[in-house]
Amino acid sequence: MTNVQIEKFVQQNYLDKTPVKVSFRGRKPIVGIFISTPDYSELKAKNFWRIVGELNIESYRKSRDMNLARMFSGSEITKLSAP
Repeated sequence: MTNVQIEKFVQQNYLDKTPVKVSFRGRKPIVGIFISTPDYSELKAKNFWRIVGELNIESYRKSRDMNLARMFSGSEITKLSAP
């Protein structure tokens, strides 16, 4: 997917809030939240996204620790949907 497609979906009340099912090309889908970090604009321009997996969402919401997120390339994402 392109960064424009992903941003349009994420900006619909999903950024830092609601978990999303993210399907990938060549790997299993994950459920997680897209997070906004100080480098969000720079990463978005390069089609990279920080996603906190569902196992770490509660810890992230308490601590806001960016290290709980993993970075994914938007070109590997095939579909975004509400879980």
